[in-house]
Order: sequence, then C-alpha cells, then structure tokens
Amino acid sequence: MKVAVVILNWNGKDLLEKFLPSVVRFSSEATVYVVDNASSDDSIVYVSEFFPSVKIIQNKVNGGYAKGYNDALKNISEDIFVLLNSDVEVTKNWLPPILSEFEKDASVVGAQPKVLDYKNNEYFEYAGAAGGFIDKYGYPYCRGRVFNTLEKDMGQYNDVSQIFWASGACMFVKAKAFWQAGGLDEDYFAHQEEIDLCWRLQAKGGKILYVGASEVYHVGGATLATLNPKKTFYNFRNSLLNLLKNAAGTKAFTALFVRMLLDGLAAFQFLFQGKPKHFFAIIKAHFSFYKLLPKFIKKREVFSSTLKYHTIKSIVFQYFILKKEHFNKL
Repeated sequence: MKVAVVILNWNGKDLLEKFLPSVVRFSSEATVYVVDNASSDDSIVYVSEFFPSVKIIQNKVNGGYAKGYNDALKNISEDIFVLLNSDVEVTKNWLPPILSEFEKDASVVGAQPKVLDYKNNEYFEYAGAAGGFIDKYGYPYCRGRVFNTLEKDMGQYNDVSQIFWASGACMFVKAKAFWQAGGLDEDYFAHQEEIDLCWRLQAKGGKILYVGASEVYHVGGATLATLNPKKTFYNFRNSLLNLLKNAAGTKAFTALFVRMLLDGLAAFQFLFQGKPKHFFAIIKAHFSFYKLLPKFIKKREVFSSTLKYHTIKSIVFQYFILKKEHFNKL
C-alpha cells in the first residue's frame, strides 16, 4: 500500500518549522504533502527551500479543514491518506503499527495512533486521546479523555481496539473508502467532521481502529484555541448536525431535542462563569443549525443508517452527576 501523509496548513510557518522535520524524518514509508489553504505568510517558500522532498498542493481558498482536504486529496493517488495536523510531532516507527493493521484486515478503513499532549507528554491530549466515542446525544468523549479530564498515560491503552471515531489531528483512512463515503462534509467547515466521516465509513461496513503502538504528540488549539468562541460554535453546531444527518429513526429527533436542552444548560453555565461570548456562540450555533436543517434533512435521506453509534446513553450524566471522570469507570 502506498501512503500519503497530508498536512493542511494555513499561515502556519512557525508550526511547519517546528513539526515538519519530525514528519519528514520518521515517514520514510510515505510521501509527505503540505496542502496550503491560501496562506498569506511565506509557509510555502519555507517548505520549498528546506524540504524539497515534500510535495506541495496549493488551494485557491481557505475552505477550512473539510474543503481544504477534499480539494487536495483529489490530487493524491496513494492508497492510504494520513490527515495530519500541522501541530503534531510524530515519533520513530509511528507508521508501521497502523499500516500493519490495514494489511491484516481488509475491513479496517480508518485508524488513529495514541495522541499525547505535546506540552505535558505524560498525559493524553484532548483531541482524540486513545480513540473516540459519542453518547446517545452526540457528545464526544475518548478513552483517556472525558470532557476536560485527561488521564495520565500509564500503558492502560497500549492495545489495538475498535473505536467509533478517529481523531482529525491524525487520521488514517483508506482512500477508496474515503471517497465512497463522500469525503469530508464541507458544510462543517471545521470540528467534528471526522466523527461524521467515521460514522459513514462504519455505516458502509468498515472498522475504525486505535493502535496504541503508534504515538504522536499534539499541541492542540494551535489553529483555534480551546477557549475560542468560534470553536465552541463549531463543536456545538456540528454535533447537532452529526445526529440529524446520521442517526436512524424517530429516536434521532428525541435525542436532538434532549441535546438542545442540554446545550441550553451549557450556555447558561458559560454565562454564569463570566464567559458571555461562549453563551452567544451556543445560541449562534443553534440558529446556524436551524438554517441548515432543510439541507441536512436531505442528507439524512442519503446517510442515516441503523448503525448503533453509542454504548453510553449520557456522558453528561456519567461525568457530572455520577462523577465518573475516567473511561474505565464508565
């Protein structure tokens, strides 16, 4: 299998200077691409000058994560895509353990490595940790990370395990399966589009794996800070879109109704914490969701499936009421 490691960049010269060297050094099994989303800095000049082996694809507009990758991947012919954030440091031997799983089982269509925190590398990182799941109401959580509680890596997830979603910070996906599933949904722009993609990949019979023998270190929030209201907007809106688009039957609408009530509680919590911008970000997310309803009802007709997408009814109840902060306690 031929492998493409594809890094999406937007005005990220500083990140490329810091993290591209590890990717080039430890990815001899792959062709490395940098995809530029219409940057205004001299990122591409830097890559051309210092990393001539890296292939460059220049997008005409900054269409976010989803469109940026969709546009670029049309020009890449390798069998496996590795969608890698520009703020990820890879390690020696990070590719072979995951590629081996693809070779062992033809039904494996997506995967992720162990994602550790670059700034505190004894702990898992928020965006993916040791593999992702969602509850009945669309709230994402991970092995190694439930809401803002991060577990220390003590080898508890040094396994190969089937998961529901692979982190968009470092996602391996079969090219053929990626296109058969329709690629990334560009209406999401950024955040949680990897959950939507993994949902569709599994609805077509594919498996998503976590492979603990592969490790990477993710800065997190380098493109859009964790406390940025835009991130709050996209996360809340896009998780609603995930349920509407993919969850089967009338129960999906019941789940959506409950989720929206929970979002209201979250909004007022932000307000009481003195974070009015996040309060309004959730309100804005809901209005944006309403605006997209007709379009996503049509997508629902195409993509909704009977795939069981959750094992836990409410991660909010487990975490905030029962105080179960670690994955192995759920």
